[in-house]
Amino acid sequence: LNPLPTTTASPVTVAVAVEIFVATGELAAARRSCDELDAVARDRATPWLDGLAADATGVVLLAEGHAERALPLLRRAWSVWSQLDAPYEGARTRQRVAQALRAVGDHEAARREQDAATETLRRLGAAAEPPAVGGLTGREVEVLRLVATGLSNRVIAERLVLSEKTVARHVSNIFAKLDVHSRAAAGMWAHTHGVVRAD
Repeated sequence: LNPLPTTTASPVTVAVAVEIFVATGELAAARRSCDELDAVARDRATPWLDGLAADATGVVLLAEGHAERALPLLRRAWSVWSQLDAPYEGARTRQRVAQALRAVGDHEAARREQDAATETLRRLGAAAEPPAVGGLTGREVEVLRLVATGLSNRVIAERLVLSEKTVARHVSNIFAKLDVHSRAAAGMWAHTHGVVRAD
């Protein structure tokens, strides 16, 4: 994917672009979109734009493996949504807070945030996508399945049409989320939790 022409896009479009770029592993493009959104937020100086920019930056920092730096930004975004009485946006941000808390090892706090977000979404009648197994993203589950079969990062990159560096980052995130320290342990976890099933 190529970066969107964010100079003429609405802030919401830019924020959506950040999520798309993160989901596809295009973190450089996500960072550029984030910087664009930050500039707009500083220029217009409204609470809503501040929340949007803080949330987007938190998303990118999480994807880059900087959960500790993401947390204060995501909490700031959640505070803005609360002040603006924007429960849906607040619930989605709390899901990201939960992800960041899991990444730093605070699983109890992560569970509370995820439960609160899920309850808000249920109350709103929003279709809440259940969290992936182990808190992994869809792409991380794909990578984990291949790790569990013993493939190297290079081969996984070829299979998923990603850079080897991107695969390495996904593997690092998987280790952090699952609290494992080796590919063998990650593979065992995948088999134990049904991510990979023996034929």
